[in-house]
Amino acid sequence: MTSWREERRQAAVEHAAALERKKDAETAQARTLLTSFIATMKERGVEPEPLRAQVVGSSASYRTNLTGWYLRRNRSLAVDVDGNFYILGVPASLKARVAGVHVEPSDPPLVVGQGARDGESMPLAELLRLRLES
Repeated sequence: MTSWREERRQAAVEHAAALERKKDAETAQARTLLTSFIATMKERGVEPEPLRAQVVGSSASYRTNLTGWYLRRNRSLAVDVDGNFYILGVPASLKARVAGVHVEPSDPPLVVGQGARDGESMPLAELLRLRLES
């Protein structure tokens, strides 16, 4: 016979696994949207450009080794030519000013800015549609 504590632990494990499966499915959907966006950009002849990382709280930016397309006008989000999603906010750094920065890709969300202030979150599909129209 299992104890109440063991049953609660097992329920928590199952809940965490379900959340992880949901996140993986949403990431896969978002990657499909980004792949379609890249194909459309290429079809339209919109060339990728060198991407720069924006210094948080400043108008300064640093070089990266990335090439792709910005997704927001403020250049805070981008997708590279391989379909990787990037959040391009970095802290200020003297070294980065000289040498540039290395930015790691993030799992793309289906809702960009979720949990942010009102008006700052937007479905990824809508963000990409707006970008294609600009």
